[in-house]
Amino acid sequence: MIKYFAPIVLLTISNIFMTFAWYGHLKYKNTALWTVILISWGIAFFEYCFQVPANRIGHEVYDAAHLKTIQEVITLVVFCFFSVFYLKEDLKWNYIVGFVLIILAAFFVFKKW
Repeated sequence: MIKYFAPIVLLTISNIFMTFAWYGHLKYKNTALWTVILISWGIAFFEYCFQVPANRIGHEVYDAAHLKTIQEVITLVVFCFFSVFYLKEDLKWNYIVGFVLIILAAFFVFKKW
């Protein structure tokens, strides 16, 4: 059972780092671009430290399409929290509808036909 959840936990941690690497600098627009690029690369290193093992371990029980779908759904959830609580942006209804449609797409990827 742990082999099914370990990749999800690792991908979640990876996505938290990824989100900060990609979007965390938006609160620091007065900081030089080269500085935030270097900081983002430093944060991205830790993303990869979790993402690579997540996919390596996960590929034992999921195929690549499943892993990518899991990652995208996790990314949306992490990004929603990040956007609201860190960037202090509103989560608009049309964003939610779009995200729900992406999650619905995940259903089709995982459904055994």
